[in-house]
Amino acid sequence: MRPLDLTDATVLVTGASSGLGVEFAHRLAALGADLVLVARRADRLTEVAAQVGAAHGVTVTTIGMDLTGEQPGAQLKRDLDERGITLTGLINNAGFGHSGALHQVDAETIAEMVRLNVDTLTDLTTTFLPQLRASGRGILVNVASLAAFQPNPGLAVYGATKAYVLNLSQALWEENRAAGLRVLALCPGPAKTEFFEVAGESAGAGLPRMEPSDVVEAAMKALARRTPPPYVVPGVANTAMAQTTKRLLPTRVVAGAVGAMMRRGGGA
Repeated sequence: MRPLDLTDATVLVTGASSGLGVEFAHRLAALGADLVLVARRADRLTEVAAQVGAAHGVTVTTIGMDLTGEQPGAQLKRDLDERGITLTGLINNAGFGHSGALHQVDAETIAEMVRLNVDTLTDLTTTFLPQLRASGRGILVNVASLAAFQPNPGLAVYGATKAYVLNLSQALWEENRAAGLRVLALCPGPAKTEFFEVAGESAGAGLPRMEPSDVVEAAMKALARRTPPPYVVPGVANTAMAQTTKRLLPTRVVAGAVGAMMRRGGGA
């Protein structure tokens, strides 16, 4: 692939009002990309946009929107078409988790998690993929998780949604690399974000939490490689854990170990 070049690019970032979304906004803007920032909290988006625009001198468009609604991709595309905005990049960062055994978790919470983590991500990707391919230098980053590599008692549905994101992204990596589109699944372990305010403290399973800036740095380094990988796991320890659970241990052993870690952390 040609070298990564985000000069005059326009990248949409979902879940952009906090955490990894804010870090992605700053990193992309520092490389010259204009931004479209999307999240439910419009007031927070306005603050982030002002900070990013002032720091990097790029154009930042904000759209306050609940992405769990009907056809979010079509709604966003209509909005962007009316503004004359065509995307060259998409960061599917919006998502959430919830800890607890499945029989103990509210059914609507589970349904909303699947809508946002799976349905919305797929819908936005499908909607904007033609634009990303047409640019000849597009980027697509889908935020998965370290939880994508193994069964996760106590985070069963969350882990399953992230396994979907990882597998989808790896398939899209192969389908689109000839078009010059960089597709990457970002698979972080626990990070210092607002994720745990919703998921619960036990969702981290006692693992150390990375700085959001280090997580995004790993993603940007992977994207900048001449042959970008289909996924990246930030952090040496997290990488080792992912490879061990994926290749070396029987599933029932992994499930038991993860379940024990969750229980020690106060989970299911």
